[in-house]
Amino acid sequence: MSLGKKIRMERIFDRKSKKTIIIPMDHGLTMGTIQGLEDLAAMVDKVALGGASAVLMHSGMVGAGHRQYGKDIGLIIHLSGATSLSPDPNRKVLVCSVERALKMGADAVSIHINIGADDEPEMLQDAQKIVESTREWGVPLIAMMYPRGKKITDENDPSVVNIAVRAGAELGADIVKTNYTGDIDSFRKITKGVKHIPIVIAGGPKMDTVPDLLQMVSDSVEAGCSGVAFGRNVFQSEDPTKLVQSISKILHDNYSVDDVLKDFKF
Repeated sequence: MSLGKKIRMERIFDRKSKKTIIIPMDHGLTMGTIQGLEDLAAMVDKVALGGASAVLMHSGMVGAGHRQYGKDIGLIIHLSGATSLSPDPNRKVLVCSVERALKMGADAVSIHINIGADDEPEMLQDAQKIVESTREWGVPLIAMMYPRGKKITDENDPSVVNIAVRAGAELGADIVKTNYTGDIDSFRKITKGVKHIPIVIAGGPKMDTVPDLLQMVSDSVEAGCSGVAFGRNVFQSEDPTKLVQSISKILHDNYSVDDVLKDFKF
């Protein structure tokens, strides 16, 4: 890994715990304005106050999220996307370049690849271009690797998550974001196969309860995960700052879920 990548990785990973809390806020391109992201700067401030490592958004919203006040936080710019009105929302295309992201102050960039989708070959080709560019510029690349397509009946099935994660590593991503399998043993086998890079889990649809969410964080860390990338589960929560603080206790300070729930009442 180049020196530039190492320096930027330290901006989005805690130097002591080697873990990260990323809050994706890129949902607007797909879904329009949704609850929690009406005022981007206010939400960025809430999660930064809670101890989030970085926020993730599309390039056009960086100005809206830039506060010029409050606690510092890392910036990850998402390079690919599609709207929910597209004939095939699973087909993600490049909508920003690495160079543009760097000019806007990004500490890292991310791309989305749906393994198993009809347009998987094109997304893999786009990934190759981005990998080369990030190596040239010394910027970390987060590959959001999701198993989605006609052959996939369960996006959390360990067999398909395994393929998605390994594909991200094989392509040359510096960090892979994916679905948690729901089982410590099966996810541990996946993380062991790519132990040279950090794996972070997605939150997916908003979960029913905070304890369920925190248990998933704890279990994934036990399985070798290096952090979380939670969007709606955080910014649509009753108290995003408190929830991020709770996640931080588990990731960085090795708190148990029970201990966190005692300290942070929901």
